[in-house]
Amino acid sequence: MAINVGRRSALGLLAGLPLLGIGTALPGIGTARGQSALPGVGVDPHRVPSRYTMTGFRADSDTTLVVYESVDGTRFTPVAERAYTPPTGLVRDPSVLLHTDGWYYLTYTMAADATSIGAARSRDRISWTAMAAVPMLVPGRLEGAWAPEWYTDVAGRVGIIVSLTWGHGFTPHMVVPRGTEFSAWTPPIPLLGLSPGGPGSLGYIDTALVRLGGRVWAFVKNEDTKLIELAVADNPLGPYSFVAKGDWAGWGGPREGQSVVTLPDGGHRIYLDAYTEGRYLYSDSYDGFRTWSAPTELAGLSGTIRHGTVLTEFGSPTIP
Repeated sequence: MAINVGRRSALGLLAGLPLLGIGTALPGIGTARGQSALPGVGVDPHRVPSRYTMTGFRADSDTTLVVYESVDGTRFTPVAERAYTPPTGLVRDPSVLLHTDGWYYLTYTMAADATSIGAARSRDRISWTAMAAVPMLVPGRLEGAWAPEWYTDVAGRVGIIVSLTWGHGFTPHMVVPRGTEFSAWTPPIPLLGLSPGGPGSLGYIDTALVRLGGRVWAFVKNEDTKLIELAVADNPLGPYSFVAKGDWAGWGGPREGQSVVTLPDGGHRIYLDAYTEGRYLYSDSYDGFRTWSAPTELAGLSGTIRHGTVLTEFGSPTIP
């Protein structure tokens, strides 16, 4: 269902989520797998993360948030194994943001048929306080709001990508705070080009947006194939064009909960929940998403955590 918000007006509501520079789709993207660059080569010491924070829900309880951290993005240890239980509902698919005000903000799926997404905040990633849920202000009978993910533009302004369904497959949308308090939000704005493929299609979910080369890249889970696919646009609202479908990166499937971070040596790492296998994986790319290393298991997370989002933090951590 299309939301009655004009594209130009929608971009204005985003308060600076800008039209990004025009680029060219990646040539040669395919099934070949790139090899990771040598550690330390080309590392900018001013862009070395102080830590990586992962939030997810416990594999044995989708009402319990778990927080892990790592100094290198591969070896994660628990910070709080029972960090937060929401007042009502679930805490599935949590996504974490460290905002410019120094607070960590969490958003998450509240229920299978929820018409809002949950929110909480914390100073230390251990003690969380529930906030007002983020409503999906849409016409018609909304049947679900799933898998919210934070998106931050080059100026530090934020939005949340959330997949909505009216019973005919998921479509990613963006909601944007109307002020600095995260207490009022715009209506959801659809991301053009990421609608369900046709009658019977389950659509796209778990959308993670990544800025690279003046464009916005959408890593999306195809709910029909259960594979992670790649689309690109010139601004976060689209229109998106798919540049890689099927098992193009060699990650296999089913996979979900994809989270992509930039590495200090210029590469990118994707984290994947191999949820039917009880395994957590990562894979690296050093050629602008064209090819990826063979998936490697994160032994400390497999069987313990589900659907994590990884946040890279720079400078001095807020707690030891």
